[in-house]
Formats: sequence, structure tokens, C-alpha cells
Amino acid sequence: MASHSSSRRRRHAKNNTPKRSPARVTRVASPFAGFLTVGQTSGILGISPSTLRQWENVALVAPVRSQGRFRLYSPEMLELLKRIKYLRDVKQLRVPGIKRVLDETGTPKSVSQSRKRANIGDRLRTLRKRCGFGIAEAAKRAKISAGFLSAIELSQANPSVATLQRLASAYHTTVLEFYDLPRKPSAIMKPSMRPLLRTESGVAMELLSTGTKMLQSMLFRVPPGAGSDGSYSHVGEEFIYMLNGTLEIWLDELECHVLHEGESFWFESTRGHRWFNSGDREAALLWINTPPTF
Repeated sequence: MASHSSSRRRRHAKNNTPKRSPARVTRVASPFAGFLTVGQTSGILGISPSTLRQWENVALVAPVRSQGRFRLYSPEMLELLKRIKYLRDVKQLRVPGIKRVLDETGTPKSVSQSRKRANIGDRLRTLRKRCGFGIAEAAKRAKISAGFLSAIELSQANPSVATLQRLASAYHTTVLEFYDLPRKPSAIMKPSMRPLLRTESGVAMELLSTGTKMLQSMLFRVPPGAGSDGSYSHVGEEFIYMLNGTLEIWLDELECHVLHEGESFWFESTRGHRWFNSGDREAALLWINTPPTF
């Protein structure tokens, strides 16, 4: 009798044991969702991967890089590549002719990659030595490792936007010093004339004016999943106008604002600010600093 009673108790306990829900798997969207690999891109265009590399080497295009350093092409860049292929195959143009046509007619909004890039490593080394800093002291002032700063100066690594600003502050200058600025400022800046800076994550910063005294105007292009990679602050005021896409911007780690196409935003530069493109397409925005202290 006791045996039957204990069996009933075990069955009752088993039937009343809460069932565990299956583990929920959270899938994090890749910041490069929608981008194409070299193989996919060459297959769509009907060209060889070596041709893509050649077009990159002659500065017709510049694909973004994944964490594993693989080349990736956005849908917008694919359209540019189709245009380049058409100019080469149908119009029988060589590289100089293709560049001339692209400059005259305007490149697609997502590809400012053909602009001349500044040699950040050499400029940073010059600025550091001008200040009389060694690698260790300069890195400490910029709150980065000495090894990372050395890699940047040797052009083995690219700094983020936040790192650029911290280095500029450490060297008592602005990010403008990192650009290859024209000797004589021009009132009109054609797309082909704009100096360009690009970070490791693919953020492109084009200068829209040079020689200005009271403001600094730039065109930012931020790929999906890219951003400032850290917070920074400086004196002045900032104005943003969203041309395309969305941008998430945090102020003092307390306020989060998500900006959409057509919206504008103003804030004081002394507030710590960091930003990130959490959308699935490139964000393009007009960014103005006054005075030019970024």
C-alpha cells in the first residue's frame, strides 16, 4: 500500500513540474545586411574580381570593410559599378575618361569614395612631433593605446571619428588639420574637389567649404552599423540636417535622439555626443560646426 502511495506522489510531482520554455534565440542583425561580397558583385556585373580590385586601386570606388577585412559593396555602389562598366564597355572610355564623366555628371549619393583621401598617418606624426610628444604621451592624452597610435601613424589602422577628435584635441588643433586642404580657398566646391576623410568603419567626411572663419561644413556618409565609435565633446555648437537614412545620436549618455530624412537637429558641442547608424541603408547628413573646432 505504501508503495502504491509513493508511486502516485511521484507521478503527481512529475505532472505538476513546470515545463521549461524552449530557449529563445535572439538574432542580431548584421550591420552589413544588404551588402554584397566581391564574388556576388562580380557575378552580377559579369566581371572578374580582379577588375573590381583594379577599379578600387585607381580610386573609382572604395568598398567598405567588414570586421574580417572583407570587401563589401552596398546596393548604391553596385549602381555606380554598373555605370562604370557601361562607360568602359559601351562608351569605350579609359579610367581618366570615366572619372571625368563621373565628376561632370555627379556620382551617386553613396559613393564619395573616389575623392582623394588624406594621409592621416603622416599628418598625425607631423602634428605629434610639432607638439614635442612621444608616442606614449600622445596616446595617453588621446586616451588610446600607444600601440594603436603607432599603427595609425604607420597607416596600418584607421582611427574612428571619436579618436580623430581626441587626437586633434591632444595636439591643440582641429580635424581640419588632417585634410589635404587646397592652398587657395574656393568659394565653389565641386564634388571632385572635396577633401575626404574615411574611418575604418566606412564613415566618410567630406569638406564642403575651406577657408571659412566661423563655421565648418561637412557632408557625412555613414554606412549601416557604423558610427563615431565613442563619445567626444568640444566647444561650439552643431547643426545637423538629414539628407537620407537615419542617425541615432546620444547626448551625455542621457538623451537619445533618432533623426530621420528631412529632420534637423541642433545641440551644444560641449555635451558629450556619440552617434550610430542603426538603419539598414546609408545615412547622409549635412553637419555644421561653429566655430570650426571639430
